[in-house]
Amino acid sequence: MDKSLEKSLLVWLKAQKKACGLFLKLSLWLGMISAVAMVAQAYIIATILDGVIMGQQVIPLTANAQMVSSSMSIDTYTPHLIALIALMLLRALLAYGRERASFEAGKRLRGHIRAAVMDKLTKLGPAFIKGKPAGSWASIVLEQVEDLQDFYARYLPQISLSGFIPVLILAAVFPINWAAGLILLLTAPLIPMFMILVGMGAADANRKNFSALARLSGHFMDRLKGLSTLKLFHRGDAELKVIATASEEFRSRTMSVLRMAFLSSAVLEFFAAVSIAVLAVYFGFSYLGHLDFGYYGAHANISSSTDPQIVGIPFSLFTGLFILILAPEFYQPLRDMGTHYHAKAQAVGAAEALITLLEHPEPEFVGQVRINSIETLSADHLEVFSVDGTRLLGPLSFELKDNQRLALVGPSGAGKTSLLNALLGFLPYKGHLLINGHELSALDLAHWRQHLAWLGQEPQLFHGTVRDNVALADPTLPDDTLWHLLAEANISDFVKAQPLGLDSPVGEQSSGLSVGQAQRIALARALGQKASLFVLDEPTASLDSQSEQAVSSALNRAMAGKMCIMVTHRLDQLDQMDTILVLDKGLIVQRGDFTTLSNTHGLFQTLLRENIESVADIELVPLSVSGSDTQLDSDTPVDIAAEPAKGEAQ
Repeated sequence: MDKSLEKSLLVWLKAQKKACGLFLKLSLWLGMISAVAMVAQAYIIATILDGVIMGQQVIPLTANAQMVSSSMSIDTYTPHLIALIALMLLRALLAYGRERASFEAGKRLRGHIRAAVMDKLTKLGPAFIKGKPAGSWASIVLEQVEDLQDFYARYLPQISLSGFIPVLILAAVFPINWAAGLILLLTAPLIPMFMILVGMGAADANRKNFSALARLSGHFMDRLKGLSTLKLFHRGDAELKVIATASEEFRSRTMSVLRMAFLSSAVLEFFAAVSIAVLAVYFGFSYLGHLDFGYYGAHANISSSTDPQIVGIPFSLFTGLFILILAPEFYQPLRDMGTHYHAKAQAVGAAEALITLLEHPEPEFVGQVRINSIETLSADHLEVFSVDGTRLLGPLSFELKDNQRLALVGPSGAGKTSLLNALLGFLPYKGHLLINGHELSALDLAHWRQHLAWLGQEPQLFHGTVRDNVALADPTLPDDTLWHLLAEANISDFVKAQPLGLDSPVGEQSSGLSVGQAQRIALARALGQKASLFVLDEPTASLDSQSEQAVSSALNRAMAGKMCIMVTHRLDQLDQMDTILVLDKGLIVQRGDFTTLSNTHGLFQTLLRENIESVADIELVPLSVSGSDTQLDSDTPVDIAAEPAKGEAQ
C-alpha cells in the first residue's frame, strides 16, 4: 500500500476516536494507574524476598572476618504482605475496568461507523447499492466494521502505554543501577524496530484479504439466491468449482496474513527474552564479584542498615530482584503493541473500503422547500446521470398534471428506471425537473417522498410481522385501518386465514409467502402512504395471471384521482394511460396515447406486436395430455402459471 495512502487512512481512523467518548481516555488512565501499582508491587516483592533470603547479611570490611546477619522478625513484613495483597486486588480491578472501558469504546465506535455507513447508503439510494452484490455490502457493514474494534479498544491505548510504562520503569531503575537502566534503554528500540520491519507488509496483506473476502461474500450470496435457477440449468457442479476456487484464494491470503502474525510474535518474544537474559547475566556476574560497575556508592547499598552495631557493607539482593521483576514488564507493553499492530493493519485495510464508501459523492439534494400536494410535474431538457457521472438518460421533456397517468415503455436499458430513480432523488440530474414549479433539488427530499407511493417488480418485505410491514410508514395505524388497506390490496382474506392474523410472521426475503402475496402486502403498505403520486416500476412483472389481475385492479382503484408514473413491459394494458413515452437509448422516440401509438408505425408498434406474441405463446398454447383422455382445444386459453412460492422458479 502507498505510504501516503496508509498515512491518510491512519489520520482518518484517529479522527474517528471522538465517537469513543471518555471511555478511550478512561482505558488509558486505568492502564497508567495499573503501571504505577505494578512498580510498587515489584518493590514490595523484592523487599520481602531480600529480607527473607538474606536476613540483612553484612559483608565485613576486615579480612578473615565472617559474614554476620541481623535477625529480623516475620512481623516486620506483615505491613508489606498486606500492601502486596491490596496492590494485587487493585491491579485486578484496574485490569477489569480497563477491559470494560476498552470494549465500550470500541462498541461506541462501531455503532457510530455503522450508522454512518447506513446513512450513506440511504442517501446514495438503491441505484448505487445495486452496483455491488449484497454479500459485498454485508462484508463492509459487518466484518470490516468489526475489524475496527481492536484498533480502538487495544491498539490506540497501547501506543500511549508503550511509551509511559518503559519511561516509568527507567525512572525507577536508573537511581538504583545505571548499568541495568542502560541495558534496558539500549535494548528497548530493538523490539519496535524489528516489529516494523516484519510487519511492513501486514497492512497490504490485510487489504488484499478484505478485497478477497468481499468478492467471496458477494459471489456466494448471489449463487445462494439463485440456487434454484442454477439447479434448473444444471450448473450446480460448475458453480461449486468456482466457489471452491474463490475459497482457496481466500484461504491462501488468510494464511499469508497469519504467517506474518506468527513471525512478528516470534521476533518480539526472541528479543524480549534475549534482553532479559542480558540483565540476568549482568546481575549474576555482579553478585559473583566478576563485574563491579553500575552501582552508586557502596556495593548493593540500596537497603543498608543504619544500625551502628553493624560494621561493613550490607549485601542485598534487592537491586537485582527489583530490576529483574520489572524487566519483563518493561518489554511487555512493547510486545503488546506488536501483538496489536495487526489490529492496526486490519483497521487500515478496512478503512480503505469504508472511506471509499463514506466519501462517495452524493446526489445534491439540499433543499428545504415543502409542498402540500402535487399539482404538476414537468421535465425540461432533463438529463439523468449515474452517481459516478455517466449519462444514463436525456435530454428529454414532458409534463404531467394532476389526475393524469404517464407510462414509460421501451426496451431494456432505455433509461426508464433511471428516470424513476431521479424522481425519487437517488440519481443526480441536469436540466429542470419541476414539482409545482419548484426544482426537485430545492425540495426537502424526505418530505417530498412522503407524497410518493412506490411499488417495484421485486416486493421487499422485512423480517417481522404483517403488521410491521404494512404500518412501516406509520407504526401508530390502528388495526381497522390496516385491515382496510389489506382489503384494498386484495390480500385481507389470506391474512385473516392465518392463525395470528396481523401478527403473522414474515421471514427474510418474504420467505413463507408467494411472490403475489408479498407484492399485495407491499401494495397495502404503499396505499398506507396516502400518496399524491404513484411511482410504479413493473409492479406485475413477477406475478402469475391471477395475482396480476388482483394487483392491477387494486392499483386502478387506489390511483383514482391521483397522478401516476408507471414503467411496464405489458403494453397491451396501457389503454388507461393518458400519455405514453416510448424511450430508446435514453431518448424519447415516440409519445402519445395507446390508440395513437398502436396505429402508428414505430418502436411502440413493434414492441406491442412482440408483447402480444409472447403472451399468446404462454397463455394460448394447444396442449394434449399424454396418457389421459383429456384433450384441450387450440382455442382454449390455458393459464399454466400457478402462483409460485418465493424463491421457486417461475
